[in-house]
Amino acid sequence: MSSTGSQAQSQSQSQGSHSLAFRVMRLCKPSFHVDPPLRLDLSDLIAGEDIFDDPIAASNLTPLLDRHVANPSDSSDLSYRTRFLLHDSSDPMGLSSLLVLPQSFGAIYLGETFCSYISINNSSNFEVKDVIIKAEIQTERQRLLLLDTSKSPVESIRAGGRYDFIVEHDVKELGPHTLVCTALYNDGEGERKYLPQFFKFMVANPLSVRTKVRVVKETTYLEACIENHTKSNLFMDQVDFEPAQHWSATILQANEHQSHSNSQTRDTFKSPILIRSGGGIHNYLYQLKLSSHGSTQMKVEGSNILGKLQITWRTNLGEPGRLQTQQILGTPITRSDIELHVLEVPSVINLERSFSLHLKLTNQTDRELGPFEVSLLYDGLHEEKVVMINGLQTMDLPQVAAFSFTDFHLDLIATKLGIQRITGITVFDTREKKSYNPSPDLEIFVDLD
Repeated sequence: MSSTGSQAQSQSQSQGSHSLAFRVMRLCKPSFHVDPPLRLDLSDLIAGEDIFDDPIAASNLTPLLDRHVANPSDSSDLSYRTRFLLHDSSDPMGLSSLLVLPQSFGAIYLGETFCSYISINNSSNFEVKDVIIKAEIQTERQRLLLLDTSKSPVESIRAGGRYDFIVEHDVKELGPHTLVCTALYNDGEGERKYLPQFFKFMVANPLSVRTKVRVVKETTYLEACIENHTKSNLFMDQVDFEPAQHWSATILQANEHQSHSNSQTRDTFKSPILIRSGGGIHNYLYQLKLSSHGSTQMKVEGSNILGKLQITWRTNLGEPGRLQTQQILGTPITRSDIELHVLEVPSVINLERSFSLHLKLTNQTDRELGPFEVSLLYDGLHEEKVVMINGLQTMDLPQVAAFSFTDFHLDLIATKLGIQRITGITVFDTREKKSYNPSPDLEIFVDLD
């Protein structure tokens, strides 16, 4: 770890002169020293790069180069005349063996751990005693205490001496932050003094997450697109979807058809996924499935929460970060008190011959419903009675307990050939005086006897 002098905005609201002063340095990893050099190959200057197309000319050029270029490893050559020459194929990359300490407070991102080295210095000629030090982080929403020596004050700080400590804070909010450092002490004359200093910095969002939800039959697919907004590459260690209750999640990958042994090795030594700096993106696809019990429960509660993403990453030199998204919502669920399903339709339906439709009526509430009356209702102005109830036009059903069901058979008759549609199945709750049309239209094929 390396420490850098803080260039965050610092303010002191103290009155009069103080013996003590705070200095704040941010602890962070150094960066690679990149010095894009202007390097050249001497043969290009003397003969040009095309000479290597002719092997004979190239062989004649070698002695000429040896006379003009000293041995690069010869330490006795103090003229540095070879400093602009290419000695190694990696020279044009500009990466040296040096690491550079950050020259500023640097960018601080949501999900990182803010670590700071704080030094309180006694610049006076006298010793100060009974020093109570406090350090805290202030945001727009809260105030968090990081250090408090009230119970064990620093006994003394000699003239020209200092007292050092390190504080850490997991950054969980965006926007302006203030590191507040205060000291209460007795100066050389025995006067009790109070020193506050403020160091301000901004917290930015390192990445954005855009999601899309699609439903195909009984399966829900979640696509998550992660975009890097930082100035450094992010290596994604983990992008896991934590499903809500009753849901299960599986990540879909392009290499899922490889052998089982290889998949175990990949899980143990999983390489991080690189998302490049300045707008790089990566897409993740998850397959979500809902349990049968969860389907009923969700319809009762009207909840459409799918879950949330847990994201962890590292920067170029291993600085960790972690974020958790808000709850991701799926397709809105329309709650219905009852649900009517068609269990069985006869394979052969003949004209003007009775046939039986097997139905299941489910109570999706936490209370008892019914009794019910089942009938077929038609819009007499626009609809022709093609399929009708055979017999009494109303069928009585008993009460249905909470979260329970009853199945029954409805006898119908068709009066027209071809593909016909059964519409208007209505369930009427005789106790609550409420009508339901829970069944979608059903198509049947009517044939001759």
